[in-house]
Amino acid sequence: MALNDKQQRFVDEYLIDLNATAAYRRAGYTAKGNAAEVNAARLLRNAKVVLAVKEAMKARETRTMITQDRVLQELARIAFFDIRKLYHEDGSMKLPHELDDDAAAVLSGVDISTSLVAGAEEPTSVLTKKAKVFDKGAALTLAMRHLGMLTDKTEVTGKDGAPLLEGVTVKFVKADANRG
Repeated sequence: MALNDKQQRFVDEYLIDLNATAAYRRAGYTAKGNAAEVNAARLLRNAKVVLAVKEAMKARETRTMITQDRVLQELARIAFFDIRKLYHEDGSMKLPHELDDDAAAVLSGVDISTSLVAGAEEPTSVLTKKAKVFDKGAALTLAMRHLGMLTDKTEVTGKDGAPLLEGVTVKFVKADANRG
């Protein structure tokens, strides 16, 4: 049995940002108060909608060739990169065509500047190169989160692990330091 037009629109909108409540509203459903959240969650429990979301995500993965494995491989390149791969043994920086795939992948930019040496008998140009690489700490943090070594989720349960209120999800959001 196929999805109705609004359900299909919900699936399409959900894939934009994986925000069920926003997708529910963008799909044309109307709701007051927290009804959008409740009804969006209900839609995501609908077997037809779940199947449509999974199929659409798989199609997008195939179309874009952006997979979880590929993203993790790029994170690993950054997290475990050895900066020495950017330089020759004499300490000079390699040219772009001399870089291997890992070195090229972690390089976010190169600053090159030339300046004249003051007081020299003849104008002498000094070339300075600075390599910028992606944030290794951020890559390690993301990889650790993926592996379950870090978690930002806090679960609140009642006695013996039972939910406090059936069907209610509690979210903790970090306070914005600028808001007081």
